[in-house]
Amino acid sequence: MKAGPRPDVRVLLIDDQAFVGESVRRMVAAEGDIEFHFCADPAEAIATANRVQPTVILQDLVMPEIDGLLLVKFFRANPGTRETPMIVLSSKEEPVIKARAFALGANDYLVKLPDPLELLARIRYHSRAYRNLVERNEAYRQLAESQQELANEVSQAARYVQSLLPNKLKGEVKVDWRFVPSTQLGGDMFGYHWIDSDHFAVYLLDVSGHGVGSSLLAVSASNVLASRALSNTDFREPAEVVSRMNDVFQMDKQNGKYFTIFYGVFNKKNRLLRYCNGAHPSALLFHGESPDTLTLDQLESTDPLIGMLPPGTPFEERSITVGPWARLFLFSDGVFEIDCADGSMWKFPEFLEFLRPLGSADDLMDQLYSHVRELRGGPVLNDDFSILEVRC
Repeated sequence: MKAGPRPDVRVLLIDDQAFVGESVRRMVAAEGDIEFHFCADPAEAIATANRVQPTVILQDLVMPEIDGLLLVKFFRANPGTRETPMIVLSSKEEPVIKARAFALGANDYLVKLPDPLELLARIRYHSRAYRNLVERNEAYRQLAESQQELANEVSQAARYVQSLLPNKLKGEVKVDWRFVPSTQLGGDMFGYHWIDSDHFAVYLLDVSGHGVGSSLLAVSASNVLASRALSNTDFREPAEVVSRMNDVFQMDKQNGKYFTIFYGVFNKKNRLLRYCNGAHPSALLFHGESPDTLTLDQLESTDPLIGMLPPGTPFEERSITVGPWARLFLFSDGVFEIDCADGSMWKFPEFLEFLRPLGSADDLMDQLYSHVRELRGGPVLNDDFSILEVRC
């Protein structure tokens, strides 16, 4: 025969006097929602409670062989009864004893034997609160598990995104980069490749928002550029490429997401850098005849965000002749929009002034990262830290 569900209220009485146990049993006997248990040996109280799993414990304070207040303390130290409501029973009102009982974790105090109506009311009141607590704790536990699963999935996605980042490059054109993801999955992505023997393409894009959606869009956009998957497009023409990206990645088809992008093409023969900047932070070009004669040019944005304007919108191309010694830096706004530990924000002008004297420093990116960590007050940044260096 299959056992039915247990009653909602389970009472465990701890008292060395059998007549007290019988009296309480009779008080609750007619109540169909109450299951009653009695333990006359206080030495067995903890083991009995672990087995019964009461929703409320009634406990006498005066018993042989063990101090009732000490038993309250034991119940609160026991994992199985740490949060179980406890109503302590005493032969008389004693404010000092009552205060000590509450201090040790008792929830209520009654002079025995209490009126049956009052006892039943308090048993049901504390049991209901306990069931609500158990249900809340279970909901929190499930939520924590769900959040941990989500965090694990986001972490796996972040590792996947990092695995897609290109290898650092040596040769006629050298490329180095630093990428430090924030606690949330971001939308930064970058890449570079030789289009032909003379033309080298480089880009960095930043999708709006955070999360899997932003990251997936960043990966999709980057794959289109890396595989040159835009039909009828000359990838040596930056404005044409960015305009076609705007056609393909309309924000109404990307769950309202858009992105900024810097796309540049360097011609090694004439040292001409042609670029299109779609609302992306200004790229920085340190160049000159030698490391000692550098000038700094900002390759600023003149075009809108990608995905916001209708297909067919033209984008503007700009160009600059690159000196014999040159370093081009592309980056996302996560390298300069830093929420500082003192509550202020480090912005682009301060970022620019920090970098200006470091144009020839081999460890420029590492110095920058160390500085923003110091400003932030720790290693966890509020956005992806993405910076790309091209030496040509």
